[in-house]
Amino acid sequence: MSKADISLIVPIYNAEKYLDICINSLIHQTKKELEIILINDGSTDRSEEIIKKYNDKRIKYFKNKNQGIGKTRNFGIEKATGKYIMFVDSDDYLEIDACNILFNKAEQEKLDMVVFDISRIYSEERKEEKTESFVNTKLRDNPNLLNIINLGPCNKLFLTKLILDNNIRFVEDLKYEDVPFIVKCIDKSRQIGKVSLCLYNYVIHDNSETTIRDERCFDIIEIVKIIRMYFKEKKYVNESLNRLTVRIITNYTIQQRCQENINVGMKFIDVAFDYLEKTIPDYKNKKYYEGRGIRQIIEKSKYLTKIYCKLYRRLMKK
Repeated sequence: MSKADISLIVPIYNAEKYLDICINSLIHQTKKELEIILINDGSTDRSEEIIKKYNDKRIKYFKNKNQGIGKTRNFGIEKATGKYIMFVDSDDYLEIDACNILFNKAEQEKLDMVVFDISRIYSEERKEEKTESFVNTKLRDNPNLLNIINLGPCNKLFLTKLILDNNIRFVEDLKYEDVPFIVKCIDKSRQIGKVSLCLYNYVIHDNSETTIRDERCFDIIEIVKIIRMYFKEKKYVNESLNRLTVRIITNYTIQQRCQENINVGMKFIDVAFDYLEKTIPDYKNKKYYEGRGIRQIIEKSKYLTKIYCKLYRRLMKK
């Protein structure tokens, strides 16, 4: 079989409910020159049974002990042979012409990275989530890319050479492992382009990472430290980096409203605001809250954030 144009890397852990939809969206892509890397990360449900029923020569199946999504994606990178790489979560799915559109964009415009939009799929509705469009560019010319581009891996096409030549990998021992990966790809890309189409369907359910908040929330502060250390010598991104830091930290303080343990949530809010005060003393400056609207009144205040989170929990229990 000739070398694939795109390697699709799919980490799988107990995804039996969604896996058929995911795999079918990959094997039925209008672009056929694909490599579909399915990695069973120690599933204990019927995931393996579902995978093995597919008879497609483009599928490469690997079964590992449970290692977590960071290590599993890194394993997929090592196995990939395609010119480009895409990451797909096993409970999500692609639009049928996604690979064709993205490959053509990258090839015709010589891009290292292509960003596109997503749809969030809830039980009873679909919401398109479009990010700001931009002409082909790079971080040096547009430092605000750090705030324009979503920091998840699944709505992007990456040149494999970009990842391998720069030794870019996912953090393996922390949650939110994808954030440093994406910012490094943004930094190292010679040209980044945008496709303003919703080509990725992100399924929201009770076990989605976006709906779970537990004591691993503290990992986000370590992730931010990794990012800031990486950009330490690149002064031209300072303001964008500070804005990104404020955005990430305040997002997670507000999200403590969904924390399993309220005491953990309150402690996280204390630690997060202490970190902001030490790292960005002027973090309350309005330049860091563009587009935040009235929410910033709460986000700037540790006291109001705690009140908001407690009130939200009380209302949800009624």
